[in-house]
Amino acid sequence: MGIEWGRIIELWPEIQVAFYQTLIMIGISLGVALVIGLPLGILLFITDSGLFWENRPVNSVIGFVVNIVRSIPFIILLVALIPLTQLITGTTIGPVAASVSLSVAAIPFFARIVETALRDIDKGVIEAAIAVGATPWMIIKDVLLPEAKASLIQGITLTVISLIAYSAMAGVVGGGGIGDLAIRFGYYRYDNTIMIVTVVILIVLVQLIQQAGDFTAKKLDKR
Repeated sequence: MGIEWGRIIELWPEIQVAFYQTLIMIGISLGVALVIGLPLGILLFITDSGLFWENRPVNSVIGFVVNIVRSIPFIILLVALIPLTQLITGTTIGPVAASVSLSVAAIPFFARIVETALRDIDKGVIEAAIAVGATPWMIIKDVLLPEAKASLIQGITLTVISLIAYSAMAGVVGGGGIGDLAIRFGYYRYDNTIMIVTVVILIVLVQLIQQAGDFTAKKLDKR
């Protein structure tokens, strides 16, 4: 199982397009996860028992929905959300269409990461903020998020890496990207060179993201 460099050169334009499609999928779904998953995770934390916005019914409902989505295998989620994808994007193929399922999978995943990061904060810091009359919004903005920023960066890193793996699966249903290239050429056409190249690209991408995330988190960690 060797690498044919001529084959790589021949398919280099397609490799570049596939890589660009993967970045589109990850970028869109990560953006949606941050915009929706971050406040959802905060809500899961502050509505829990003993917190300043304690609301068990709300916490239970949100937690239940989050757990349901997280328990569905991504490949099944891809198929189940085809009608929603068609409704939102007008198509069911391509990286933008695949981003719908990726976003739905990423939101609860990141929300739980946010909740876990906030639980690591010293409760004494929160109690001190409440004691001096800080409003819930002030506690969230000036205490929770600054205290948890290093953990949140690590959470974002983990989310991006998970999205890379999910985006590769999106190729199964015509989502495009590196996974689609690996399936079309590496699997269906038994092209070992393309299979190796796609795996190497994904490994390098994951390593770079992990190193960047670790470096940033260490810089922000006040401990």
